[in-house]
Amino acid sequence: MRNAALVLGIVGGLIAMVVGFFGYGYTVLTETHAEVAQAFGVVDDASLVRLASFAAPLLAIAGGAMARARALWGGIMLLASAGLMYAAFGFGVFTMFPIGFCAVAGLLAIAAGRPDEEKAHF
Repeated sequence: MRNAALVLGIVGGLIAMVVGFFGYGYTVLTETHAEVAQAFGVVDDASLVRLASFAAPLLAIAGGAMARARALWGGIMLLASAGLMYAAFGFGVFTMFPIGFCAVAGLLAIAAGRPDEEKAHF
């Protein structure tokens, strides 16, 4: 389960980077060119979109990388990434896979245990 969390977290983070590039770029474009904002609409909270564009992929990739060594911390970071993407971008055609991958990876990382160890895996 830790390996699955690692792979899903990193893949979800890479897809989230693509979404983040477009999200951040769109907020800058609408700020500098009013005609684009009039034609396609303005983002409600540009600072949240910009924060999520940077932090969500970072949390997802770091959480996925940590999933093998520190499952609890990695899982929390992955779930935070999924929540941040949902809050900033919503659930749509371009965000369903990164949100889904990060959420499943976070749940797998938290649920992962090593039965051959006597102590807790956290």
